Amino acid sequence: MMPFDKCPICGGELEEREVEKLLRGGHHTAVLKVQAEVCLHCGERLYPVETVRLFENIRNRLKREQLSGFLPLGQLFMVDSSRLGVATSTSC
Repeated sequence: MMPFDKCPICGGELEEREVEKLLRGGHHTAVLKVQAEVCLHCGERLYPVETVRLFENIRNRLKREQLSGFLPLGQLFMVDSSRLGVATSTSC
């Protein structure tokens, strides 16, 4: 599938897998499942050129709000933990 025998980042073994990819464009987000080579050591994902072109096309459609053919999944929420009264700690 890809021109690499090993991960170009860490040299780990690659395995073809179906992965979920989140794409954002404008105020919209799309989720799709695609094939990718995934490094078993560092998790890096390598996508074929055709898949990257598909990502670009979907992002552009999301930005232009050309959503025909996209199925709604529900709602997306951004959570501000300071408004929930939840203490977060950044120290170890």
